[in-house]
Amino acid sequence: MAFQPSQGLWAKALKGALIPAWAMATIVLALGGSLLRPEIADRHSWLEELVGIVRDRVAADDRIGIVVGGGAPAREGIELARPIVDSEARLDRIGIAATRLNATIVREALADAGVMVSGTIPHTVNEAAMLFDERPVVVMGGTTPGHTTDAVAIRLAIASGAERCIIGTNVDRVYDTDPRDNPDARSYSELTHAELQDIVGPAEHRSAGTSSVVDPMGVADAREAHLTLNILDGRDTSLIRAGLMGEEFEGTTVESEEE
Repeated sequence: MAFQPSQGLWAKALKGALIPAWAMATIVLALGGSLLRPEIADRHSWLEELVGIVRDRVAADDRIGIVVGGGAPAREGIELARPIVDSEARLDRIGIAATRLNATIVREALADAGVMVSGTIPHTVNEAAMLFDERPVVVMGGTTPGHTTDAVAIRLAIASGAERCIIGTNVDRVYDTDPRDNPDARSYSELTHAELQDIVGPAEHRSAGTSSVVDPMGVADAREAHLTLNILDGRDTSLIRAGLMGEEFEGTTVESEEE
């Protein structure tokens, strides 16, 4: 089934209309798979803190969508298969399988802590949006070849009428070039969607396993829907908490151009 925003919420967002009150506390969180990497010594405490944050927000009647990336397992699987698999779509499916493994880890940790989380890992954005009718927390990974989990998270935010999409990555904000390669890279605290699109490139899918600070196709979707993006260092759970609560945070806020 093709992606369709539920209950006309995307159309309402495009027109600047008010979203129904039940959707005002819906937030989608994209977690880069690198945040679950096994070589990070404090990954267990990070996951425990994440669970506590989500549990607190559910207690405050928020609805939280969590989309988890594939990280190292996805890249390693794609690298292993690439010499003998020519199809980028097939390589993408390997990465998607890794995202769903990581999503299952997060889902099971939440469930074990008593959080009312979706009982399955949805395979489509529409399925995930509908699961919000049953549980206040929905966890998922990738969906189909050609879409990174950033793009999935942005589409879930649009489909569920979320007020913003938080993208937790392994850099502290958006830079004009990769700060790990360029110590003189310029950082940004605020950007428009158009400015972010210029940084990440045109809205097209690249080869399987590649990544940028935000998926270019997702940026285009966010721009069309006037969806606010908060980009922050997901390794710091205090920033995730601040983002979910709508408080000030260290990172980059991306909003629509002034009309």
